[in-house]
Amino acid sequence: MRSRLAARSTRLALAVAAVTALAATTTACGPEDNGAADAAASASTAASAGSGGGSDKSSSDSASTGGSDSSGSNSSSNGSTDKTGSGDGDKSGYGQSCGTNDLDFTVTSETQAGGYYLVTAKAKSGITCYLDVNTPSVSFGSNAEGVASPVGQGGEDPIKLTGSAVAYTGISPKTTNSDSGIEFENVIIATTEDDPNPAELKLPDTATVDKPIVTNWSTNSSETVPVIV
Repeated sequence: MRSRLAARSTRLALAVAAVTALAATTTACGPEDNGAADAAASASTAASAGSGGGSDKSSSDSASTGGSDSSGSNSSSNGSTDKTGSGDGDKSGYGQSCGTNDLDFTVTSETQAGGYYLVTAKAKSGITCYLDVNTPSVSFGSNAEGVASPVGQGGEDPIKLTGSAVAYTGISPKTTNSDSGIEFENVIIATTEDDPNPAELKLPDTATVDKPIVTNWSTNSSETVPVIV
């Protein structure tokens, strides 16, 4: 009898233990766990949404500072540069120093101050240039005795020559009171001493040359009457 009761008690205890274990298992996998899973899923969804929101923001930022605006700004800048280039193009030829071969010369004989030659210089057609060196280089023949000395009269620096604008210089072939001198029918003139293309001008009459002098360039012919001061 006792053996039966003991066996029955043992089976009952085992059953209770199994029920308890089953209950514990059920509890562990119950609604709370499902809630945690749902929370994790929600967090994952939120993270995905946040990532998508970042992309939208990036797209929005890109639109606000986008390539079309930047390109527009660049186009405006390029337009300004082109305009500047066009302005520079309009000034083509300006700032060029006058070479002797850029100019046309005329020589007239004047009676003031004992007689002198007035040389008029004008830019050739289509040329704009400046007489940067104030005094021309002038000589009669190739000897040093025929080189005209500058007397510093007149003078505008620089003088722009273009179109009908002209510049004048005065040349006195003889400044001595003696009867000495060498006769010349031509005078050599250049805008600078080292100009490779000096001009040889025919004089309106034969000049007796002895210690010649020359004035500076001027736009006023009355300032170019050569005298020794």
